[in-house]
Amino acid sequence: QLQLVESGGGVVQPGGSQRLSCTASGFTLTIYAIGWFRQAPGKGREWISCINSSGKITTYADSVKGRFTISRDNAKNTVYLQMNSVKSEDIGLYYCAANRYSTALDAYDYWGQGTQVTVSS
Repeated sequence: QLQLVESGGGVVQPGGSQRLSCTASGFTLTIYAIGWFRQAPGKGREWISCINSSGKITTYADSVKGRFTISRDNAKNTVYLQMNSVKSEDIGLYYCAANRYSTALDAYDYWGQGTQVTVSS
C-alpha cells in the first residue's frame, strides 16, 4: 500500500510562515508528480499546487500564488510546501497526493492523512 505522510502543520500567526513536508512510506516519490490540496472547515477539498517529478514544473492556485512555494528534494524523497504571508483563509487540513501532474483531485491515486494548519494570532 502506497502511503504518503504529511507533517509540519500547526498554529501560525497571520503573516507568518510554515513549511509542510510530504514523504512516502515504502516507495519512492521521485517518479510521481505531487499535488498539495487543502480542505477548510465545512468546505470541499481544493487543489493549491503541484510539481512534476523532476521539480522543474510547478503550478499554483491563484489563492496562493506569490505566497506559497512547492519544491522537492528527490534525494530525501520529500516534497515541501513553503507557506509565507499566511492568511486566515489558509486554515485547513493540508494533504499531499501523488500520481500524474494535474490540478484535478481525481488525477491523484495516492493520498496522505493530512496535516492541520491553523491560523491564529
